[in-house]
This record gives sequence, C-alpha cells and structure tokens, in this order.
Amino acid sequence: QVQFVESGGGLVQPGESLRLSCAASGFSLEYHTIGWFRQAPGKEREGVSCITNTPGGSAYYADSVKGRFTISRDNAQNTVYLQMDSLKPEDTDTYYCASTSPGNLYCNSDYEIGHTGGYEYDGWGQGTQVTVSS
Repeated sequence: QVQFVESGGGLVQPGESLRLSCAASGFSLEYHTIGWFRQAPGKEREGVSCITNTPGGSAYYADSVKGRFTISRDNAQNTVYLQMDSLKPEDTDTYYCASTSPGNLYCNSDYEIGHTGGYEYDGWGQGTQVTVSS
C-alpha cells in the first residue's frame, strides 16, 4: 500500500524558507508521479506542485507558488522535496504529498495542478504544518 510521511514544516516569518520532505514507506517512489497539496481547516484541498516519474522529472506549479517553490525528487533517498522560499502568510496550511499514475496523466500543466483537489492521488499521510507569521 502506498503511504507517505511528510516532514519539515514549522513556524517561520514572512520571507523565510522551509524545505518539506515526502518520504515513501514500503515502496519505491521512482515509479510514481508525486504531488504536493495543502489544506486549511474548513477549506478544500488545493494542488501546489507535482513532478512526474519520467526521466528528468517534469515539474508543474500552481500560480500562487510559481517562482517561489521548487519540487524535486531523490529516487536514491526515496524522497520528494518541496523547497519553499519567500514564504507568505497565505502559505499557512497543512501540506500533504501523494502519488498518482506514472507519467503525466494527472501532472501535465501548471493549470491542472493548480486546479485539482488531488482526487486522482492517493497515499495521503498525516501532513506537515506550515505557519508563516510575523
């Protein structure tokens, strides 16, 4: 069964950075396309970024984070990362990672990842809380 463990969240001030990690448990994530999502209490889950399992790993970003967040994968470490720079208070959320079908079926454009609730993804972990506040 696909399962992920997210970590790296915390409390930071606006403009600071965090790096989130998404570790796969019990399987190799190199064969999966991976997405990062975020959700606040009472709000719908929204897509943040995704990276395909294809060579080179195509990456896509929601408009709200483009230019500030960078997704990457280290198959040797069985981990996907989300580097978050220039954080804003509106980035405050619980962040989750999950996997979907290999390739670009559900990860093929900035528009798609920014407008999906992740219902084509699975393996949701407990999430990691990110709070951006002065």
